[in-house]
Amino acid sequence: MVNSYAPLRFTILISFSLAAATSFKLSASHSPSSLPKATADDLLAVLAPPSAAAYTVNPAVARELRSCLRFLVPFQPRKPIPDSGRCSLRTGLCSGRRFEEEEEDENSLVWWPPETVLELARLAVDSGGDPGSIHRALDPNMIPVPPTNVEGSRTSKCQLTRTPYGRHFIAQEVNSYFEFLFRLIESRGPSVGLNVSLSRYDLFHGHLFIASESGRLGILFHAKEYPAYDKRLFPYNMGYCQRGSDVKYGDSINLRNILWLAPLPSKSGPGWLAPGVLVVLDAHPDGIIYRDLIPNYVKFVRTIYEGLKQLSKPSLISFTLYLLKNLVYICLPSLDDLGTSTVDVNYLNVGGAGEPDYQLFIC
Repeated sequence: MVNSYAPLRFTILISFSLAAATSFKLSASHSPSSLPKATADDLLAVLAPPSAAAYTVNPAVARELRSCLRFLVPFQPRKPIPDSGRCSLRTGLCSGRRFEEEEEDENSLVWWPPETVLELARLAVDSGGDPGSIHRALDPNMIPVPPTNVEGSRTSKCQLTRTPYGRHFIAQEVNSYFEFLFRLIESRGPSVGLNVSLSRYDLFHGHLFIASESGRLGILFHAKEYPAYDKRLFPYNMGYCQRGSDVKYGDSINLRNILWLAPLPSKSGPGWLAPGVLVVLDAHPDGIIYRDLIPNYVKFVRTIYEGLKQLSKPSLISFTLYLLKNLVYICLPSLDDLGTSTVDVNYLNVGGAGEPDYQLFIC
């Protein structure tokens, strides 16, 4: 039987979303700031070689953007070229090294990743930003996402990935490198105020994209994906995947967008124009990222989108248009995104009730 109230509920919810967006728009229109609106391209330019920002970004906008960047790895590398003597991801990162040495090796792996990752970054640029260049680097073998063991997600009727199967990159070191990034975000997040855990409610996925203007390869990670329902702090029912969440909604939501950028290859030769970057984007309400890069309808949850061509799976933004008893989701893409989405990168604990067993699924 068709629910006769569904159109009415849809209308009411649309009205709520539009009213919220209008409210944000009106408040922004009365802002005393005379700065031009920052764009995603401005953000990427600020994280590119200094000359890129100098010629393309308003200086005041660049200063405000830089004030909202919380680097997990220093922005300027101490070593200008890849160091062939660093630790290997295949054998375990820097085992037996002193803390200071291990930290420096981790920094170097962000600035100058393994050769297979550099090759993927160059493919993205040389292909003119073609997502197929990334898809062709994937192993065709499908890997089923375990039906019951992702921290109990399936028992609560929650599907965390866009598809029930994933893949790996043909080059195993690329897979190991992306796993390394998840672990590094977890370990270094507290240094900038981001207390994050590798769990299905918090940090478990990122979106691999190719930047629109430069062709630069990047991943936009989203933490705090499913905050716990709270009548006062977070009164939003997000469906099955939210059930059991211990993630509290608070100021840390400002830091939920984490950006990794691969080194930027030169288009005119074999060299590199910029090293890799790993940075938390601070979307606090007084900052330019919140004001200009967060769409109005998701300002409450501080979501930046990675690509216009990919519709999001049910997630933190779903409450804006949450319909028909948690069964149907409509998620709107951003009007100003970072680039073209290629794949989702998921890092899931499939160990069940036993020892944690994190595995990568490219969807």
